[in-house]
Amino acid sequence: MNAQPLEWNDLHLVLAVCREGTLSGAARALGVNHSTVFRRVGAIEQKLGVRLFERLATGYAMTEAGEAMLESGERMENEVLGLSRKLVGRDLHLSGAVRVAVPDALLMKVLMPHLCEFSRRYPEIQLELAISNNYSNLTRREADIAVRVTRSPPDTAVGRRLCSMMTTVYASTGYLAGQADGTPEHYAWLMPDEDLAQLPITRWLERNHPKATVKLRCNTLLGLHEAAVQGLGVASLPCFLADPDTRLERVLPPPDELTSDLWLLTHPDLRRTARVKTLMNFLAEALDKEKNLIEGKE
Repeated sequence: MNAQPLEWNDLHLVLAVCREGTLSGAARALGVNHSTVFRRVGAIEQKLGVRLFERLATGYAMTEAGEAMLESGERMENEVLGLSRKLVGRDLHLSGAVRVAVPDALLMKVLMPHLCEFSRRYPEIQLELAISNNYSNLTRREADIAVRVTRSPPDTAVGRRLCSMMTTVYASTGYLAGQADGTPEHYAWLMPDEDLAQLPITRWLERNHPKATVKLRCNTLLGLHEAAVQGLGVASLPCFLADPDTRLERVLPPPDELTSDLWLLTHPDLRRTARVKTLMNFLAEALDKEKNLIEGKE
């Protein structure tokens, strides 16, 4: 009876806790600290007069009220984001911000010089780079454009396939010279962790060399590349990253199972926005110039 009106910021925070399942995960998603989320969840529950979460040792589990709030909140969020996309899609000026999600290795080793050129050509367009190996969500406007390595782009996005992304196993010259038994089962493997779960190397290694030993796990390709350069073991790396490095050698030809596709994607509501369309076209041309490198032909 004494429940107070719910504000959008309250709903936004509760959605984050529902989706992440922990206060720390919600805090990271919202860019605040753990204590802030804890305090605000308590305040929201007191305001509404209901308990939204059960506090478990493993995290926060939604009560029936929490599930109802998640369902209604997501509908409201989709309406707000849909309106935002439609309004942005009517923008015909080559100015404003464009957020691009791109994997770290591709950005650092291939795209950065091209993006610098884009900024020189279009000084009124502000680039926001979301450097992440996780898949950003175009529907929720986590990015306006995504450069993704995948064989299955999401149905909710539009764009184009640019080329194949060739990958194979590399090691330093010194490491290979010190291997008396040069078979994959006897190599020390440098592997991606769960943050790079979309990469096929884990399944490939388990299927083809189940007795292989994993020496190190890392959540970035740049980290795996450096570990291979330092002679720690063998690593599955994209050809654009490893082929130009004379300190590394291919251990085997690129297996078909490790090959993926490079896609350039956006949301359907944004594809006619002038700055988004201009950057999409620019990136397509830039990556086409790098096609031989990305496909392992250089």
